[in-house]
Amino acid sequence: MRGWLRLFAILFVMIALAARPALAQQILRDAETEAFMADMSGPLVKAAGMDPRNVQVLVINDPEINAFVAGGQYVWVHSGLIAQADNVNQIQGVVAHELGHIEGGHIIRSGEGMKAATGITLLSLLVGAAAIAAGGAEAGMGIMGLGQQAAMGKYLAFSRAQESSADLAGARYLSAAGISGKGSMEFFKKLQNQEYRLAIPQDDSYGRTHPLSGERINVLREVYTVDPAWEKPVDPVLEARFERIKAKLVGFVSEPQQTLIKYPESDKSIPAHYARAYAWHKSAYPQKALDEVEALLAAAPHDPYFLELKGQVLLESGRPQQAIAPLREAVAETNQPLIAVLLGHALIATEEDANFAEAETVLRNAVARDRENPFAWYQLGVVYERRGDIPRAALASAERYAMIGQDQMALRSADAAMQGLKAGTVDYLRAQDIAMVSRAAVESQRKKR
Repeated sequence: MRGWLRLFAILFVMIALAARPALAQQILRDAETEAFMADMSGPLVKAAGMDPRNVQVLVINDPEINAFVAGGQYVWVHSGLIAQADNVNQIQGVVAHELGHIEGGHIIRSGEGMKAATGITLLSLLVGAAAIAAGGAEAGMGIMGLGQQAAMGKYLAFSRAQESSADLAGARYLSAAGISGKGSMEFFKKLQNQEYRLAIPQDDSYGRTHPLSGERINVLREVYTVDPAWEKPVDPVLEARFERIKAKLVGFVSEPQQTLIKYPESDKSIPAHYARAYAWHKSAYPQKALDEVEALLAAAPHDPYFLELKGQVLLESGRPQQAIAPLREAVAETNQPLIAVLLGHALIATEEDANFAEAETVLRNAVARDRENPFAWYQLGVVYERRGDIPRAALASAERYAMIGQDQMALRSADAAMQGLKAGTVDYLRAQDIAMVSRAAVESQRKKR
């Protein structure tokens, strides 16, 4: 009996883990990509009745063709999806679907499906156990098995219903934003081809969390083809931006040799130069990378993202002083906090006292606009320590440790900061908040042991 209970417990833990997106992947933060994602998704977010300031579309390093929502109003797009997408309209179709999950509250409501499935399982266990106790071992085992099967079916049906709901909601957002649903249809055909390659049976979706792609295509075809935006072409400016961020992403995440095959040196397009610059930089050929960047800057001398890349290559190849000028211009053009952090890093890396005051200003402005950057806090801590402001250096460390989940170190750093900060000041209260949250997390972890 204990063996059966353990088996069912393991099965439902597996279901729960399968239903929850993996959040352990590397988050790929890039100023140009985040700006593109915000502009690309903005009309869809508004069509969904959400505030664009509260919804973020971010990228994680995962080769699978996938996207998901998690952590409130965050849409996470896999790098593999961007690499395999043929145009920006396909990405918009995926994002529209994920926004449907947010509007439908599916992250919260997925717990309802698990709760219902768990209830069926527990009931079958109780009835089965009673049958076994009465001497009907075979009947009791059968009841348990049927209960587990029914519970699984209940959960999968709940998940499929959410996916179908998100499909229709996404179609509604695309229509309201005046964006064609062709990209959405094309993307589902990609998924259908993947199902064919994996030999997934196409006649029954009962045992799946998602409806079959063919089923989704049939439903959405009736919705999209009659929409006034169906024949509307892709925005050429947005498409050009998509090709750029796709190329730089491929150059960053792929093996350099694969990048050079996909974007051979005979290809003189902007995306190709972009991809090869990242591939050469990743291969530790800084001059080759800089040659590609100079080709980009010859086409657009003041493009802030080309300037950012030049600064990055120079900084990471040991030439921080030369990196400052292009990074300063890039920051002036965009006011992007991610680029500002790179400029702060370059200023600090020169190890010249005259640059530290500028680095502090740049980094403080950066964290004021984007607090969720551990490296920014690390660099700011270096500045504070350099000038002998140990309490604020400790506070910066506390911010960084809290962000990366090192609660014990966050607590120690926050306590150290409070020892030297004036009580009641903004910095003191912030250190106090971090200490309180971190202490609670440490105590919770201790109780679980």
